[in-house]
Amino acid sequence: MIKIDKRTRDELISLFKTKNIALEGNILKLIDPDGDAEFEAYLKESVEKDMQNRRKRLEITKKIQAQNKELIDGEKENERVKSQLTIALEEAEDSRREAVGAKEQAEKAMMDAQWAKEEAERAKEEAERAKLDAINAKEAAENNLDFLQKKTQFELIGTIVKVALWVILGVGAVTTTVFMIALFAGKDTAIIGSTWSNIIGILLTNAFSIIGTIMGVKYASEKKDS
Repeated sequence: MIKIDKRTRDELISLFKTKNIALEGNILKLIDPDGDAEFEAYLKESVEKDMQNRRKRLEITKKIQAQNKELIDGEKENERVKSQLTIALEEAEDSRREAVGAKEQAEKAMMDAQWAKEEAERAKEEAERAKLDAINAKEAAENNLDFLQKKTQFELIGTIVKVALWVILGVGAVTTTVFMIALFAGKDTAIIGSTWSNIIGILLTNAFSIIGTIMGVKYASEKKDS
């Protein structure tokens, strides 16, 4: 046991009374009060105070440990939430990129469809122009063919008329010549005159008949074309 001198004893008791500061720790168990009731009471109060302080420190330590545990758990939870948030952000970014890619593909597909539509419209217009050109070419060919046919027909009709007229004029001229020779020769012209009149009548009749037939054919052809 440790014995304390009177001066130290008085200072310890005075420090406890004035400033409420006492010895702490296991040393209190080793001090011998040496029959001093006041000093013994000081040691007893100091031991109780030390125990209270130990309990308080223990409670504070437990609270601090509990708080530290909560902080650690909270930090872990924060890390977990942060990790999940990071994953969610990455997934959101991937989804955004996929959405942007899908949007770009949709826009490209729409542009391709618009281009195809424009190409189809241009092809349709070209086909219509080609059709109109073909129709115009057909009409031009038909007009040219009709013109050639009419021209050939007119030329043929003209040739026929000319030949018929020349034949009529030739026969008429020959008959008239024979009649005039007989007349100047003093021959009997009664029979020749009658024959000449009949031939001239026949020739004129045939001439008008040919001209009428040709005009009728021409009129029928024009009416058919119209």
